Amino acid sequence: MTTGTEKRKEKKVEYWKWPESRSTTPGIDWTKASIITCGIDVGSVSSQAVIMTDGKLFAYSSRRTGYNSPESARNALNWALEGTGMKPEDIHYTVGTGYGRVNVPFAQRAITEIACHARGANYLYGPSVRTILDVGGQDCKVIRCDERGKVETFLMNDKCAAGTGRGMEIIADLLSVPVQDIGRLSFEVDEEPPPVSSTCTIFAKAEATGLLESGWPLNRVLAAYCRAMAHRIGELILRAGVAKDFAMTGGMAKNEGVVKRLAKELNIDILPPSFDTQIAGAVGAALFAKVLAEKEQKK
Repeated sequence: MTTGTEKRKEKKVEYWKWPESRSTTPGIDWTKASIITCGIDVGSVSSQAVIMTDGKLFAYSSRRTGYNSPESARNALNWALEGTGMKPEDIHYTVGTGYGRVNVPFAQRAITEIACHARGANYLYGPSVRTILDVGGQDCKVIRCDERGKVETFLMNDKCAAGTGRGMEIIADLLSVPVQDIGRLSFEVDEEPPPVSSTCTIFAKAEATGLLESGWPLNRVLAAYCRAMAHRIGELILRAGVAKDFAMTGGMAKNEGVVKRLAKELNIDILPPSFDTQIAGAVGAALFAKVLAEKEQKK
């Protein structure tokens, strides 16, 4: 029998957390690189560190942001470097971005996430990208850029959690479904349900609970919520305007339940990623760091 003390010690399942990840590109000898740069993206939900050697992606990590931005930045960097033999002092230039960009103690510069996501998407998806949707933990941004990844215009919604990663996390915890499984499960329905009616996360949470109590299967509730979120994001995109090619960055780009419904609602093709979409901002920061390092070398 489990005692009260043992129950208190049991770790609560955190359904809202995306799995953390790291990777090193094989075949790159970083010791032969002329310029080693780092991009650190400290967001409200997750923090990413990207290491680039001569402008090529060498290693990255993506992990949950803690209560302390400087510590989150250091932890992300240390994990990205793990097993590579590279040390922080081997990096020539570091740029910080994201909400905590001014709190990256080892960064020489801080650059906005708007500019970094545009530059990162240009690198990861290719120069044909003209519209980028970045859905972060607390905001949603539509960015228009040129063939070099330079921002031309952008539109942001940061007034409500609906249509953001935080909104999806709340639903994951409410329904006890791992956030990374929501998209897949939302398609396991006999027919597409109508979206939840509320655009406010608090009321959508209450509505989801009411649908379950009325007999709706879990997957049907997930489908209704994913559809509502796709519609919410779609309204912002229509206000900003869409130019091909269209790409997504951020955690929401991993949620096929939202991505596929968004593509259908707007009748657009969304470029499929072949990488962790959460690293785009840090990639852009590392690329800006390369330009800045080269300028310093010429002085």
